Amino acid sequence: MSIDVQIERVIRVDAPGIGARIKEARERDPRSVEELAKAADMTRANWYRIEREENDVLPEPTLRKIEEVLGVDFGVRFDD
Repeated sequence: MSIDVQIERVIRVDAPGIGARIKEARERDPRSVEELAKAADMTRANWYRIEREENDVLPEPTLRKIEEVLGVDFGVRFDD
């Protein structure tokens, strides 16, 4: 019997100042942090951690959800 093997590739890119850029976009949005965080399927505390760049890795799906909720594109791209 053959087992299907999956190959995973992780690509990381630097995004200097992404937390500040998220905060600036949030401050232009009339909704509360609670509303934005809920729409992005995260807690308010996690949203603030992202803005303060307390974690050294921001998963791409989380960034894309934040972009979607705020209606912005932060220009983060993964080029091979």
